[in-house]
Amino acid sequence: MSRVAIARIVIILLAAVFTLQGGEYSVWNWWELRRAETRETTAVAELEEAVDSLEKAAVAIETDPRVQERVARELFGMIRNGEFLFRVLPPAEP
Repeated sequence: MSRVAIARIVIILLAAVFTLQGGEYSVWNWWELRRAETRETTAVAELEEAVDSLEKAAVAIETDPRVQERVARELFGMIRNGEFLFRVLPPAEP
């Protein structure tokens, strides 16, 4: 092999190493950025789903009397006329 052929091979190998490792963003950095983008896209989709669910719940609370009653009973302990509310308390410590 001549020196020119060896020099060409070395230059090609150095260029390949620089492509994979060097520069501002190497291939490894690019792959990590793509993985991070995928994670963030998944997180955004999950948050959008949660927001949609909360919006549906808010509309139901504003418009559906059955949901309003359930919320009033569960969150605020409200009762109808003629009903009795029993609260069970833990035993007092001696």
